[in-house]
Amino acid sequence: MVKKGRPPVDSSGIMLRLHNDIIKKIDDLRKEEDDLPTRPEMIRRMIKDWIENNENMK
Repeated sequence: MVKKGRPPVDSSGIMLRLHNDIIKKIDDLRKEEDDLPTRPEMIRRMIKDWIENNENMK
């Protein structure tokens, strides 16, 4: 039997509302990337970078 649908992932979805000016800035940053990530992917990258750059600030 072949299973259909999305494979299981170790993550959780969240709902996030942002002001339009922030979304525009995210879109502008996306355009600077070589692979033009989706908005959610760009936000993931931004959060990951922020965490990596601020790990020592506990």
